[in-house]
Amino acid sequence: MVENAAQRGTGGTPPARRQARPDLAEMVVPLLRTLMAAEQPVLDAHGLTMWAYAVLLHLDETPIRTQAALAEAIRADKTRIIAVLDDLENRELIRRRPDPKDRRARLLSLTAEGRRLRDTVQSAIQLGEEELLAQLPAADRDGFLRGLQVLSALAEPGASGAGRETGNARPRP
Repeated sequence: MVENAAQRGTGGTPPARRQARPDLAEMVVPLLRTLMAAEQPVLDAHGLTMWAYAVLLHLDETPIRTQAALAEAIRADKTRIIAVLDDLENRELIRRRPDPKDRRARLLSLTAEGRRLRDTVQSAIQLGEEELLAQLPAADRDGFLRGLQVLSALAEPGASGAGRETGNARPRP
C-alpha cells in the first residue's frame, strides 16, 4: 500500500496528530470579539469607551489609591488612562481627590451618577450575554460560568498561576 507524503510525515517521523479540541485562544478570541461587538452599541449609547467602562466597573465603594493602581488593576497603561479619567471626572462620573495620608496620591472613586451609569450599562450588556448563554443547557451554562470565573481570577494582576496574563488586555466583569 502506498502512503502519500502528508501521511508519512518527513524524515521518517510519524505525522503529528490533530488535537481533540481547538486551542483555548482559538475558541475564546472569536467569542471575545463577538461580545465586544455586541457591547459597543450599548457603550456608544451612553458615551463610553471600553476603557471608560472598565474604569467604572473597577471602581466601587472603596476608593482606589493612585491612578497607577487602577491602571494595573484594569491592565491599562497608566499614561493611557489619564484622558479616560479626565473625561469621566469632567462628566462627574468619578472623583479624584488628594489622599489625606499622601497629598501626592489621588483617591479615585465613583460618584452616584457614575454608579448609576455603570449599573445601567452593565445590566444592558449582561442582558445580551444572557441571550447568548441561553443557548447552552442550564448545567453547561453554570459550569461554563464557574470555570470562566476561576480562569479569569488566575489571570488577575498579582495572581499566581500558569495562565497569568501580563499584557494590556481589556478586562471583563
